[in-house]
Amino acid sequence: MKYNIYQVDAFTDRIFGGNPACVVPLDAWLDDDILLKIAKENAVAETAFFVDKGEKIHLRWFTPEIEMDLCGHATLATAHSLKAILNYTANEIVFETLSGDLKVTV
Repeated sequence: MKYNIYQVDAFTDRIFGGNPACVVPLDAWLDDDILLKIAKENAVAETAFFVDKGEKIHLRWFTPEIEMDLCGHATLATAHSLKAILNYTANEIVFETLSGDLKVTV
């Protein structure tokens, strides 16, 4: 299987600064054990996985050990990836998460 993975350093404008997070866009959800294995392989504090559902983007975060309920820097890394790399056109991004809806305004 092949997936794009973007490593983003949040909260900085310089390489190797800030908080690193990986962002993985998906067309559909994979089994949780596969998501956890990908997060372990990435070897950063959090890996964000998302599925674009139209009005909202379903977002989940995994450490190399568990799924998290909330992760700020990986959320911002995902918003950055959507806008800067994946050409997401909306200026407000609504993420659907385990902790409820999170809105990021660009």
